[in-house]
Amino acid sequence: MKKKILPFLAMLAIISACGLINEKNKGKGVNLFTVADDKALGAQVAAEIDGNPEQFPLLDSVEYAEVYEYIYEVRDNILNSGQVDYKDEFDWRLRIIHDDSTLNAFCTPGGYIYIYTGILKFLESEDEFAGVLGHEIGHADMRHSTRQMTKMFGVQVLISVIAGDRQMLSEITSALVNLSFSRAHENEADERSVKYLCPTEYNSAGGAGFFEKLQAMGGESPPEFLSTHPSPEGRIEKFKEHKETMQCEGDETFKTRYEEMVAKLPTTPTGGPNSGRH
Repeated sequence: MKKKILPFLAMLAIISACGLINEKNKGKGVNLFTVADDKALGAQVAAEIDGNPEQFPLLDSVEYAEVYEYIYEVRDNILNSGQVDYKDEFDWRLRIIHDDSTLNAFCTPGGYIYIYTGILKFLESEDEFAGVLGHEIGHADMRHSTRQMTKMFGVQVLISVIAGDRQMLSEITSALVNLSFSRAHENEADERSVKYLCPTEYNSAGGAGFFEKLQAMGGESPPEFLSTHPSPEGRIEKFKEHKETMQCEGDETFKTRYEEMVAKLPTTPTGGPNSGRH
């Protein structure tokens, strides 16, 4: 009996040392990468994106200082809710990509968040934006990317990226930008969005607004990402169910100040028609 128990205890000690067993990782599934690995990978991917203005035309943070100040204020409202597990560990850096035709936002490991001008102009109020931003924060906070990328590429490949393999880093960056999360991960991020907004003044189901607008648009060609993820109708219902279950009281939308921010975005559209994942 002891011979069987000892190897198990040894493995348990190794897993614990790697950061897989701790309070913040509960309910987040198995992830062979530590939080430090998430941060290192995210920083390298962010540098890759920042250095590729042709594919990722980022809005200058000085020229559009007021816009960045606004989105960082919304970010801080979410982080200060007390509900984000890795609030102090991750960077939670925000960048805006100038592409009016892409309804998308994405978050790399370590909390590096990218938001397309297309989705900023598509949304109508601050609570809707906070809902979308909360969803992306949820993906990073649940460490969905490294969980999913481990399955796709294996540990050794991601370790080589962290070690400085430029070619593999480029491939990983492309994969992260276009990463399609599982239905379970999307549902978890939606629930997290409500959880983060619940202690704030916002309507905590603000994220439902994005899907309500998509649903209202109708049409024969819905965004491609909806074919592999929960339907807009289902996600709208879930947002509202989570708000009721969590007994969230906030109901502010802050529509006017959101419209004032959008008016400060560049008016010249870039890029071709594209609906990314969300």
